[in-house]
Amino acid sequence: MSRAPKWLALLAALPDDAVPTRKPVASPELIVSGKADAIAGWDSIIVNLSAGVAGLRHVQLTLDADGKLLSAGAGVLFHRTEHRDGRIVTIYDQESIGGRYADDGSFHGTRWETHTEQDHEHADGEPEITSTPSEPSNEDIRALNVLVAEVLRRAPKSAS
Repeated sequence: MSRAPKWLALLAALPDDAVPTRKPVASPELIVSGKADAIAGWDSIIVNLSAGVAGLRHVQLTLDADGKLLSAGAGVLFHRTEHRDGRIVTIYDQESIGGRYADDGSFHGTRWETHTEQDHEHADGEPEITSTPSEPSNEDIRALNVLVAEVLRRAPKSAS
């Protein structure tokens, strides 16, 4: 059985070869139409990482037209299959943290833990989902801020 890489954890350090992408929040068509004036010049900076069948990790930042950090979110998803009494059950465990940054730089967000089980014998039925929100700890926020700084350091410069 292969082990998941160290970076496949909610607020772990990124692997050395992780390269963020930067894209405008609004499409050029929306900007030209005048329907997205409020978000013109805003960018999303995204890191997507895959560990194959072990799971995936996603980090996303939103910056305004002046480059000010508005929000950040990070998430990991783990996938596994279990055999229970002759049945196959697919399990997804997801952890995430996300929210907005206030003008003073403080983070205001939520941490989530979600557990989903789908019994393949009853694949047309609804999966069992439990989702629990919590207040991010000070340690969570410190780790998120370190991650944000690293993503910003690695991110391509804005085209605008």
